[in-house]
Amino acid sequence: MAESLDQTANFSGLFDLIWNVDSAEGVGLDVWGRIVGVNRVLTVSSAKFFGFEEQSPTVDDFGPGGVSPFYSGQSASSNFALTDEAYRQLIFAKALANICDGSILAINQILLSLFGNSGVCYVTDNQDMTMTYTFLFFLNPVQEAIISQSGVLPKPVGVAANIVQIY
Repeated sequence: MAESLDQTANFSGLFDLIWNVDSAEGVGLDVWGRIVGVNRVLTVSSAKFFGFEEQSPTVDDFGPGGVSPFYSGQSASSNFALTDEAYRQLIFAKALANICDGSILAINQILLSLFGNSGVCYVTDNQDMTMTYTFLFFLNPVQEAIISQSGVLPKPVGVAANIVQIY
């Protein structure tokens, strides 16, 4: 009877798919996201386009060089669900942000864990109650959504944060 009621495989699966953040998948990562306070679904801003959305567009509305693709119809949703690997990376970064002391070293570690494979990025203290997040690469729309919506990049109280892209 003990062999019939053996739950070792079920407990092992529960640990691997839910409690172990390194191997969790799907719902398990959603649970970890709720624990650290970050959402898998982000609203990605739509790209600029040339077409019939606006009555009197300016040159800046068409993107760099005054050119953009033609409007091809509005997408059904601008929500983007992160893959398990990208969400796991965001969960680790948010967990680090939750225990971060607000120092430049700690914030740079968060930037490195999030964007280390994309290019050089760093934060600087401007010594005037402002700080600047600098990215030496082009941020794709998902990365911009992570920066603006996820709350993973800490900002000390009373300090203004600026984001600069140099590419």
